[in-house]
Amino acid sequence: MARVKNTVVTRRRRKKIIKAAKGYFVSKGTIYKTAHEQVMRSRAYAYRDRKRRKRDFRKLWITRINAAARLNNIKYSQLIHGLALAGVDVNRKMLADLAVNEPKDFAEYVKVAQKAITKASK
Repeated sequence: MARVKNTVVTRRRRKKIIKAAKGYFVSKGTIYKTAHEQVMRSRAYAYRDRKRRKRDFRKLWITRINAAARLNNIKYSQLIHGLALAGVDVNRKMLADLAVNEPKDFAEYVKVAQKAITKASK
């Protein structure tokens, strides 16, 4: 019986990997074996960093909110607690945007939080 070489499928599979490795440094973009290793590694990094991006942005928002809150003489944790007591439903992304682009509006949120804290402590 004749040997089956399956060249068409193999060539397609390899071309797909080489195409995905386009722009990689030297052999990692041209030689199938190293390109395949690098593409697998790249996809693993991409998967990991899609998860990590969510953490990084939340960290950035919290840092921005904290910086703006301290300019208004309140700590981040107190601000969030005060907003929760006041029943204000605003997420950290929006608060961070306000802190950077609309400091006056952010100051109003700080006042609401401070009022709620003083009211709760009485």
